[in-house]
Amino acid sequence: MNELTKETVIGFIGTGVMGKSMAGHILEAGFPVVIYNRTKHKAADLIDRGAKWADTSKELAEASDIVITIVGYPSDVEEIYLGDKGILRYLKQGSITIDMTTSSPTLANEIFTIGKEKGISTLDAPVSGGDIGAKEARLSVMVGGEENTFNLAKPLLELMGSNVIYQGKSGAGQHTKMCNQITIASNMMGVSEALLYAKKSGLNPENVLKSITSGAAGSWSLSNLVPRMIEQDYAPGFYVKHFIKDLKIALDSAKEMELRTPGLELALSLYEQLAAEGEEDSGTQSLIKLLED
Repeated sequence: MNELTKETVIGFIGTGVMGKSMAGHILEAGFPVVIYNRTKHKAADLIDRGAKWADTSKELAEASDIVITIVGYPSDVEEIYLGDKGILRYLKQGSITIDMTTSSPTLANEIFTIGKEKGISTLDAPVSGGDIGAKEARLSVMVGGEENTFNLAKPLLELMGSNVIYQGKSGAGQHTKMCNQITIASNMMGVSEALLYAKKSGLNPENVLKSITSGAAGSWSLSNLVPRMIEQDYAPGFYVKHFIKDLKIALDSAKEMELRTPGLELALSLYEQLAAEGEEDSGTQSLIKLLED
């Protein structure tokens, strides 16, 4: 594939909390979109808007020039790409795959190597920004793979994100996402503790937020998730269970590099406690419930 045109068929696998909005932006831009998801009803809105449904990932792969995936776990990514019915078996030479799942750098490299042997270009391009960023097409997209493939796919990625950055060779996108998740892990502990401190000391949490958001303590989590905490809105922009998955990948990668990450270890232990208390399908902002107890 040498150029991206409005005749380029985009296959999209995974229409969950974020994927649905992301696929919608591509559809709105005028590209033909083919959808596959484990549960068809989650893609119903996209189908009503003009996307075509594929009954299997094989059918999607055979119909697509570029395939984008955003699923739950590395095991899902491995099955979709490398399993008995994996899409690398059915994509034509010259196709491109873009995995936007937060997954393992090692798996990204394996997919890249096998894809290259088959004449298929692959990118690992995890995202940050949650459900809000997905809806508003202002995700941060971190991309690893060959730079010429990135340059070809960049206009497509920019339909979903406002900060699309090439990070380097295969796996670099996933390593960058680990940096992102490590930062968020400690930050989520901090914003939760700060909100509880404000309440305990008799302050108005909304006024505290106004003061500290624009100062040195400012962060995405503070601006976007603390208002949800104040309203006791724990609906998932990003699931606790998926955050635990990410933190485990980050911790394993850090250990491979012989890097000490005490903040990451503490955050993981707290989120695992939270999940054990029945909050695995809540949003990451629900951490405050554990600390409040």
